[in-house]
Amino acid sequence: MSSGTHESRRITRMPDSQEAADTLDRWAAGTDPLLDVAGMDLSRVDLSGSELANSLLSQAILREAKLIKVDLYRSHLEGADFTGADLSGSTLVKSVLDHAVLRGAKLDRVNLGSAEVSSVDARGASFRSAQLDGASFFDCQLQGADLSDASVQDTAFEVTMDEETVVTGFHGVVFGPAKVVDEGGVRELDGPELQDWLNRRGAQVNVR
Repeated sequence: MSSGTHESRRITRMPDSQEAADTLDRWAAGTDPLLDVAGMDLSRVDLSGSELANSLLSQAILREAKLIKVDLYRSHLEGADFTGADLSGSTLVKSVLDHAVLRGAKLDRVNLGSAEVSSVDARGASFRSAQLDGASFFDCQLQGADLSDASVQDTAFEVTMDEETVVTGFHGVVFGPAKVVDEGGVRELDGPELQDWLNRRGAQVNVR
């Protein structure tokens, strides 16, 4: 187990990959000003509480990683695999997650303000009480996701949902259209139709 020399550079659990572990050690020691683990395997790493603003995690594998209350402001997370990871309470403001995988990930209370979230697989992910204001969700899969009490304000919400997507307390203003998968197949809804579909399930949103 290693711990960073700086309070904001915490490594509670190292990944199995030696390359990733060596890179994290240099970062924790202050040798590398920014964390660059693009393309590396950091499965099950625990960096909870760390300051990772502007980090490069593109194409990194972070399956079952613990990234609780981590600052990922303006970080590059394109194509990263967060399957089963816990990012609860983290800041991802203005981060780029295009083509990332968030299947089964826990993103409760995260701040995704103004984040770029295109072509993301977030099936079964939890976004309970998340802040999604100003984020751009394009071609994202949210089947079975939990959006309970998440806030949206002028959020692009071109996503795919199904009957298992939870939207109780989901509130604010979104821009469609969105796709809905149900017994009748795949339907595209926008405007009043999308607003009605969401609000009948407990949401409180306006669709523009």
